[in-house]
Amino acid sequence: MENILIAGANGQTGKRIVEILKNTENFSPVALIRKEEQKQIFEDMEVESILADLEEDVSHTMQGIDKVIFAAGSGGHTGPEKTTAVDQDGAIKLIDAAKNANVKKFVMLSAMGTDTPEKFGDLEHYLKAKKTADDHLREGGIPYTIVQPGALTDDMGLAKVKLAEKLNEQGEISRDDVAFLLVMSLADPLAKNMSFEAIEGEESIKSAMIELSKLG
Repeated sequence: MENILIAGANGQTGKRIVEILKNTENFSPVALIRKEEQKQIFEDMEVESILADLEEDVSHTMQGIDKVIFAAGSGGHTGPEKTTAVDQDGAIKLIDAAKNANVKKFVMLSAMGTDTPEKFGDLEHYLKAKKTADDHLREGGIPYTIVQPGALTDDMGLAKVKLAEKLNEQGEISRDDVAFLLVMSLADPLAKNMSFEAIEGEESIKSAMIELSKLG
């Protein structure tokens, strides 16, 4: 069993990731939580948790961890400072901690539009912060996958997607399907050292991931 640290485990996408990992044979989820009171949620699920704040020291979080999924975010209701502190600097801190601990793979939940943030108005600062973190991961020397979904919805996942390193089109995708893409990206050969965009589509997640990985 590989121990998978999930940053943002208490978030909407993070909880879905934890549930998927709990039902796999190869992975054991470890929830990274910011508040002591969040511990009970994961204890009830029989999931281990580690207490850490991405705005503070995170070096203690990697003990016994094999791989990381970063699905944390400051949320849409916080100001630019919080976005920089969590989505950018918090991610960079966790990447550095993972590198120091020789973690085997780091899977990043990013977003579409990081290469042209100026086109997205209110999201420009957020996308710039995400790009800084993504670039740090690309240059960090850890095996990685960066998943860049379109607009997230709470619809039920259909497990049908359209993936490409660059899609050149906008679209939506359910949090369910994004969680599956992140979990599939934990597999060592899949999308190794690749970034890819993802929206709803016609192809099954599994075959789309395998096809995409051949380009890597």
